[in-house]
Amino acid sequence: MSVANQIREKIENFPTGYVFTLSDFGLDASYDLALAKLLSRMSSSGEIVRASKGKYYKPRQTVFGALKPSYDELVKDFLMKDGVIIGYISGVSAFSAMGLTTQISSNILIGCNKYRRPVNRAGYKLSFLLQENPITKDSIELLRILDAIKFIQKIPGTTPSEACSIIIELVRHLDEKQTQKLELFSLKYTSYVRAIVGAILEYLNRPMDAVRRSINGVTTYKIAIPESILPTKKNWNIYEPTRK
Repeated sequence: MSVANQIREKIENFPTGYVFTLSDFGLDASYDLALAKLLSRMSSSGEIVRASKGKYYKPRQTVFGALKPSYDELVKDFLMKDGVIIGYISGVSAFSAMGLTTQISSNILIGCNKYRRPVNRAGYKLSFLLQENPITKDSIELLRILDAIKFIQKIPGTTPSEACSIIIELVRHLDEKQTQKLELFSLKYTSYVRAIVGAILEYLNRPMDAVRRSINGVTTYKIAIPESILPTKKNWNIYEPTRK
């Protein structure tokens, strides 16, 4: 069997939506140029789709047209490296899964431990959020909660009040160890995030001494969260913006 036929057979066996690169074929580097040309031709003919430079996928066809890969699959090289977690999906797609919004977005936000420039892939804009806390399987849920607080005034399709109500319930269901980590992780975030975290922890009668010590007692925060949702907010200098 020719190398070209081997490549085509390999692609046939890839599941639809799987994003593959030259390294997935296990060929000697001497075949890289020929492989790249074949994949380019197959992309031009519509047999496969080019997601970005050197990345392709076989789309799943439906009555509504060809489907793109899942977010996790599309950005997997930014989420895992050599079996180690290096990033996580945040932003609108994550907030939707948390029940904070029903909106969808063409932007994918990825939390990672080092600065990266935005890139485009398969019609999506990939942006990166510098995360100073460790990114592990156990920390991702907590980091997403803190990211939701960070963007609480910008989550589409909801209000800060509605978002805060949901976030309170998410925190309520954390166990003691997770709550301690949430407070610890919040110390790497900006002051208004820490203030909201402190107010939520106080409201839920959870320890919040560390975050309290990190807050400047004279700084005030204008965030549209009513006292009916977060009764402890004034203890953390959180006030609703003045209406004109």
